Amino acid sequence: MRSRSQVAPTVASHASASSPCEKCNVSAMSLCHALSCDDLQQLSAISSSLEVSKGVTIINEQDPASFLFNVTAGSVKLYKLLPDGRRQMTGFLFPGDFLGIAMNDCYAYSAEALEDTKLCRFSRAKLEELLKTLPHLENRLLNMVSNELVLAQDQMLLLGRKTAKEKVCSFLLSLSKRTRSENGPATKIRLPMGRSDIGDYLGLTTETVSRTLTNLKKLGIIAIPANGVLEITNFQELTDLAEGLD
Repeated sequence: MRSRSQVAPTVASHASASSPCEKCNVSAMSLCHALSCDDLQQLSAISSSLEVSKGVTIINEQDPASFLFNVTAGSVKLYKLLPDGRRQMTGFLFPGDFLGIAMNDCYAYSAEALEDTKLCRFSRAKLEELLKTLPHLENRLLNMVSNELVLAQDQMLLLGRKTAKEKVCSFLLSLSKRTRSENGPATKIRLPMGRSDIGDYLGLTTETVSRTLTNLKKLGIIAIPANGVLEITNFQELTDLAEGLD
């Protein structure tokens, strides 16, 4: 069933002489990484910019996989719906992450904007044609797919073998690593997703997630200033808890 929140996003063409790709803030982390100016022009010619509001569905599970996307700003949540209507959160995407890769003709999951989000959209057919002439772009895409597999394996470990406390601590550490700076993992991380989304992702209730975060705050391991920002104040202790060494 198509989400009622899905609307036609604002689209802007990239086919100008001066490629917006050259000014992209996430090019070092995205599909475009290490492409020459000529290659960027070719990629830009088959792309368009999208802006979607918070809560808008970007792709629906089982819809034709006609497009692929690169997140350039904001964040996205991925999920699957079970036959009985329950939802399993499968991941969160941030600037630089790729979205919409499908092994067949349909999307295997749904994606929704967690906040106002910007994406770069590529026609799947045109991108597949371009990959034939740009092998280094194909290698980059394969690396991104490999990273998705690693994240999926981490998710299986979280759901299958860890306690509630270990799950929450591991989740915070993973967000820190994904938003790392030149000095290493970030100490301040944004949480655009709600407690219920985190719970769905970790296989926990919303109450358990909230209670665990409160306990970590009382222990001085994290701080939660405001505005959806969380600060890790004791990396070593958080790591020990994530690994079950408390």
